[in-house]
Amino acid sequence: MYPIIYPVLATLAAYLLGSLSFAVIVSRVMGLNDPRTFGSKNPGATNVLRSGSKPAAIATLLLDGVKGWLPVALVGWYGAPYGMEDGTIALVGLAAFMGHLYPVFFKFVGGKGVATALGVLLGIHPILGLVAMLTWLLVAFVFRFSSLASLVAVALAPVVYVLGSGGAWYSETSVLVSISVMAALLFYRHRENIVRLLNGKESRLGKGKKPA
Repeated sequence: MYPIIYPVLATLAAYLLGSLSFAVIVSRVMGLNDPRTFGSKNPGATNVLRSGSKPAAIATLLLDGVKGWLPVALVGWYGAPYGMEDGTIALVGLAAFMGHLYPVFFKFVGGKGVATALGVLLGIHPILGLVAMLTWLLVAFVFRFSSLASLVAVALAPVVYVLGSGGAWYSETSVLVSISVMAALLFYRHRENIVRLLNGKESRLGKGKKPA
C-alpha cells in the first residue's frame, strides 16, 4: 500500500500553485494598476484587459490556465507508480481551482477561476478541455458576454464528461464530482454577473472601462 502522504503532498502543492494570482503578479511586473482596484476588482484576465494591456491579459489567461493544467497533467503522467490515480487527479484539480479562488498568498481573495477551471479540464483530458474552450469561444463570439460564456462552458463540462465515457475516456465518480464542484463554485462566484445578465446590465466584451 502506498503512503497517503503522496496524494496529500500533491494536493497541497496544487493548492499553493493555484494560489499564485497571476493577474496581480503580471500587472506588477508590467507596471500596471492592481486589477483588484478597478473595474470588477476581480483578479482575472478579463479585468486585466480593462487596464488597456492585451499582452498582460493574454499572459494572465495563459498562466492561470497552466496552473490548473500542470498539477493534473503531472499526476496523470507520473502518479500511478506512487498510488496516485483518478482520485488524486480529482483532488489536485479541485485544489488548484480552490487556490485561485482563495489564494493563501493574497489574503484568500482571488478570482472567479474560469481560466484555471479550463486548465484543469484540459489536464483531465485534452478533448474535454478543448470542448469547454470551444464552447466558451462560441458563446463569447455570439453574445459578447465573458460571464455567460464561462457559465455555459462549465455547466456543460460535467455533461460532456459523462457523455464521453466509454468513448474518449472512462468516467470516474471522483473526477465527475470534482468537475461538478468546480462548476457549482464558479456559478457562485458569478452570482453578481448572473443578476446583471438577467437585468440587462452586464458589460459586453470590449466595452469595459479603463482604470483611472
